[in-house]
Amino acid sequence: MSPPFLSLLLFFFFFFFFFPQLLSLAFSEPSLDRQYLLAFLSSVPHSSRLRWDPSSSACSWVGVFCDPTNSSVLSLRLPGAALLGPLPTATLGRLSSLRVLSLRSNRISSPLPPDLSNLTHLRSLYLQDNNLSGQFPDSLLSLSSLSRLDLSSNRFSGSLPSGLANLTRLTRLYLQDNDFSGALPSIDVTGSITSFNVSNNALNGSIPDTLSKFPSSAFAGNLALCGSPLPSCFTPSPQPRTKSKKKLSTAAIIGIIVGCVLAFLLLLVVLLLCLRKRKRRPTKPPKAVAARAGGVHSIQSAEAGTSSSKDDITGGSVEAAERNKLVFLEGGVYSFDLEDLLRASAEVLGKGSIGTYYKAVLEEGTTVVVKRLKDVVVGKMEFDSQMEVLGRIGNRHDNVLGLRAYYYSKDEKLLVSDYVPAGSLSVLLHGSRGSGRTPLDWDSRLKIAICTGKGLVHLHTSGKIAHGNIKSSNVLLRADHVACVSDYGLNPLFGTTTPPNRVAGYRAPEVVETRKVTLQSDVYSFGVLLLELLTGKSPNQASLGEEGIDLPRWVQSVVREEWTAEVFDVELMRYKNIEEEMVQLLQIAMSCVAIAPDQRPAMVEVVRMMEEMNRDETDEGLRQYSDDPSRESDGQTPPTTESRTTPPPAAGITP
Repeated sequence: MSPPFLSLLLFFFFFFFFFPQLLSLAFSEPSLDRQYLLAFLSSVPHSSRLRWDPSSSACSWVGVFCDPTNSSVLSLRLPGAALLGPLPTATLGRLSSLRVLSLRSNRISSPLPPDLSNLTHLRSLYLQDNNLSGQFPDSLLSLSSLSRLDLSSNRFSGSLPSGLANLTRLTRLYLQDNDFSGALPSIDVTGSITSFNVSNNALNGSIPDTLSKFPSSAFAGNLALCGSPLPSCFTPSPQPRTKSKKKLSTAAIIGIIVGCVLAFLLLLVVLLLCLRKRKRRPTKPPKAVAARAGGVHSIQSAEAGTSSSKDDITGGSVEAAERNKLVFLEGGVYSFDLEDLLRASAEVLGKGSIGTYYKAVLEEGTTVVVKRLKDVVVGKMEFDSQMEVLGRIGNRHDNVLGLRAYYYSKDEKLLVSDYVPAGSLSVLLHGSRGSGRTPLDWDSRLKIAICTGKGLVHLHTSGKIAHGNIKSSNVLLRADHVACVSDYGLNPLFGTTTPPNRVAGYRAPEVVETRKVTLQSDVYSFGVLLLELLTGKSPNQASLGEEGIDLPRWVQSVVREEWTAEVFDVELMRYKNIEEEMVQLLQIAMSCVAIAPDQRPAMVEVVRMMEEMNRDETDEGLRQYSDDPSRESDGQTPPTTESRTTPPPAAGITP
């Protein structure tokens, strides 16, 4: 048989036997899954942004991701798609190959369809920030392959089922911000759970030993919970008093009387000696008092150019000075007193909306920051109460600048906190943008954003304290760009006569009208801070008028016209492979600056979204996608800021 004839024979064999199979593989379509998805979309009201073209492949629809052969749907991600009402049965529960289901940040209500229990391959389920209520869904307890479950920020109630222990592959469980009650079951018997949170519920009883490895923040907000890592459930009972049956003898009674008399005589002698010594003490000349008040001159004259004596601050008498002494709060380990502080040299660091800041260097070498408040309208009792709360909450977290001490008198109110030599985010981000500047890289910006968010979460969850003055100059940086927030919780001291935040670019719309700060208005200000990190633009720039630039509206206008890199800081363009993360952080920021307060996520949710940005899930060689409708890998081209023509669906960004 000749070689040409043999080659022709092999070609026909390949053409008739293998080519049809390759052709069917290339043009395959998950037909059944497609029907279920269309049935789901037609049954649930949704955002106009979510348009699935029935004439195109289901694997090309927004939020739908298929396997490499396009034969089945592996992932469905529809966060922030305005899905409304309960989920229909016989739709999503029939996607037999589904591994990731994300319907977070919608308005889905109960009940969940019972056929979700058919999703035997499901690895990750994200249902946080919806309107789900009732008992814990029984349909989820049979998903033995589940590794991530997030039901936080809903309205679930009732007790947590012990059947959670059957989910042996579970590594992350988030149930916070619900109304769960009862005792915590022992649900980490295998030790596989690495991230866990049930804070802000109504749970009670003792924390099981299997869950005691998690930090106290994972259980915060459950007032009736106890046990490690929270305070112990058991307090030692007082010892019963036993009545002595023995009567004192006559000699003992006489001894006690003699001892009391001698003690009284000794006390009388000491008192007479003290009075006699006081009469002989010479009176100090006026110059000595003025010399001791030199530190006060440096603080007061640094701002007003005038001098005063120590009596101006302490109240004018020894009794007033004692009554208005420097009060140290929890965590205040300094050894100086008011006299040392007044004697210290002071340098003006700046003037803010609440007063003037000084760097004070004491004689012993300790450096602190003294904030001289102005326009305080509350009395001493209210001032003391607020300082006690701020000292207790603020000194227990690394991302919150501790308030160490304070001073209150009729004419002066001083706050003492740690000095952070690295300065503020505002200086690092906007200062000296000329030649020779070292740009703030992307990893540092993301770290600063997460640290700042964690500080706000601590304030919001530990004491329900609204920061009220979030801006880049109030984000201070320690070593390795570890950020901490300052000037928090001071708005109750000023009343409503003064705007709580004079930098208009950071203020939420409702604060401009009511002048009352809330946890939701903090989220808005934090969203503006994220936009500042992404764009490199300061909201207090006067480029759009005296009130400063409206950063959220400017970003939205750029995004609406074309999705390009123009919205991001030019200093970030030198870094490679960060476009997707920048887009994700932009989505988070725009959800924070929603006009309506109830449409903004809670700070704990914002921090979680930032921490889980662009994280991969690996399952038998298949790379999963981040909790976002944008594609990342598995043979598909990730979207970039240069190529995307319409933004992905997210709150605050509309095509």
